[in-house]
Amino acid sequence: MAPTILIVGATGNTGRSVVSTLSDFTQKPNHHVASYRLVAQTRSASSDAAKQLASLPNVSILEKNWIDITSDWLRENEVTKVFIASHNEPTAFSEESQFHVVALNGGVKHIVRISTTAANVRPHFRAYYPRTHWAIETMLDTKEFKGMMWTSLQPNVFTSIVLANAVTLVKEYRKTGKQQPLSLISPKDVGVGIIDPNDVGTFAAYVLASENPEVHNGMRYVLNGPEDISGQGIVDLVEREIGAKVEHVVYKDLSWLDDLAQGPHKALTLSIKSAVETSWEGKCGTDTTSKEAIGIWAPKTTPAQAFKGYLEG
Repeated sequence: MAPTILIVGATGNTGRSVVSTLSDFTQKPNHHVASYRLVAQTRSASSDAAKQLASLPNVSILEKNWIDITSDWLRENEVTKVFIASHNEPTAFSEESQFHVVALNGGVKHIVRISTTAANVRPHFRAYYPRTHWAIETMLDTKEFKGMMWTSLQPNVFTSIVLANAVTLVKEYRKTGKQQPLSLISPKDVGVGIIDPNDVGTFAAYVLASENPEVHNGMRYVLNGPEDISGQGIVDLVEREIGAKVEHVVYKDLSWLDDLAQGPHKALTLSIKSAVETSWEGKCGTDTTSKEAIGIWAPKTTPAQAFKGYLEG
């Protein structure tokens, strides 16, 4: 059996471009990963996204919950490289840490994982999920895990999240000619280096496909898009598309989290409001991008390009 790269969360925001980029690499005879097979994990092989990935060269679909993957399965399938984009639910640490233990004991040589905004990955951060990523990275940095290389990608907030309401306004305006209030999580005048999730996945694929993974071991790569954009910049994008002035804008709007904050984890959900404060303070601009990351593969999708893509999608 050929050595295998496992992509956990293959049909998610970042996973799809990981798979497609690696698939392209395997079609180049002299490429380092040309001899690898790609296994794309998903919970539903019948989804449109999974079917699309299955059509790519050298890609097979694994319909399985990733937390059920065992060390024996990894060894039997000769998995030596793994990409994982875990969720941000309250169980994230217990489940992702378990996976890394399984991978270590399953002979995996290199894991590339998705973290979160670098300015937030601290042990005392008020939002809960960045602390999860800090804990995972700290665990992987211990001597007990020296037998497995790891790389953590710390991308800024995704374009798909920041631009979502602006896209909805334009689409509805095209249908009805009427505007709804534009609610933005962005501040009016502070630029943030939002990043297209496809660019994050492509970057991850370049790291996974490296012929010398040792240079990426223990690295925390801070990733931003190529341009900063403020809330006013998003308004400008909308106005160019609809040919009219936006009538009502609410900046720094996190009221939607109040609706999500239900059940036993209400306090944790509400703590997410703190996650955007670093960007409001100007700490998440493109100037924070890791210099090493630019030399590996520089994210290319501008906010305007991402916005146009969502409108056409």
